[in-house]
Amino acid sequence: MKIVIVTGMSGSGKSTAVDVLEDIGYYCIDNMPPELIGKFADISAQAGGKLEKVAFVADIRGGDFFLKLDETIKQLKEENEDIKVVFIDSSDDVIVRRYKETRRKHPLDEITDGNIRNAIATERAMLVPIKEQADFYIDTSLTTANTFKQRMYSLFLENGEDYLRIDVCSFGFKYGTMSEADLVFDVRCLPNPFYIPELKEKTGLNKEVYDYVLSFDEAVELLDKLKDLLDLLIPLYKREGKSQLIIAFGCTGGKHRSVTYAEAVGRYLQTKYGKLRITHRDIEKK
Repeated sequence: MKIVIVTGMSGSGKSTAVDVLEDIGYYCIDNMPPELIGKFADISAQAGGKLEKVAFVADIRGGDFFLKLDETIKQLKEENEDIKVVFIDSSDDVIVRRYKETRRKHPLDEITDGNIRNAIATERAMLVPIKEQADFYIDTSLTTANTFKQRMYSLFLENGEDYLRIDVCSFGFKYGTMSEADLVFDVRCLPNPFYIPELKEKTGLNKEVYDYVLSFDEAVELLDKLKDLLDLLIPLYKREGKSQLIIAFGCTGGKHRSVTYAEAVGRYLQTKYGKLRITHRDIEKK
């Protein structure tokens, strides 16, 4: 049985993650007490193992039961269960806004006297041990629902053995950094096509912009050195058993230089490491 545990901050988007898992054939159980996860797997096996893929949502709503999640994850991994932990996160400001929009109470509302920011801080502190055990970390602060779903599909629509999933992304610093990225490269040091009138409204997906960005010797040298660095790092990440690697390139607006480098590096890595996802977070923003 393949087991996925979805956890993370309240208001971060766990329900969306579960919707995706249901769509691809997972039997999903919400708010399961952690101590029952292993027992559920045992019962299913004794019944003939009809359930091949199961996803559990375990979060702070479980109260005292939730405090056992850290121990449960460690135990399941020690027993060599096929288990993956997905930690969904968002910034404090985004979570506050979402709760205001939905007018729902935070699970810790009572013990923090209705102070939403204290509730978030308390929950974040409680989740530190769980976050450290996560196989996949997704920050939904600046991510559209569709992009979030596509990320989940890319993680779990696989039918082979475990391997390192690589995501290469572009973003604009003016909209915020990509906190979920493992490696962030700032390419604002290169000439900006934004100041070329005929290139301003185009993106790194257009050949004219792509060629302009890489027309400078220092840009080509940087690209070559990045390839060498990633050729060194990726096998090391694989050796250490890392399941997901997010490589992000940032420029000012996320439309020109960062897109060009995400495309160039992504294409290079695809030829060496197989399936890989390239996304551009801010390419359509004004």
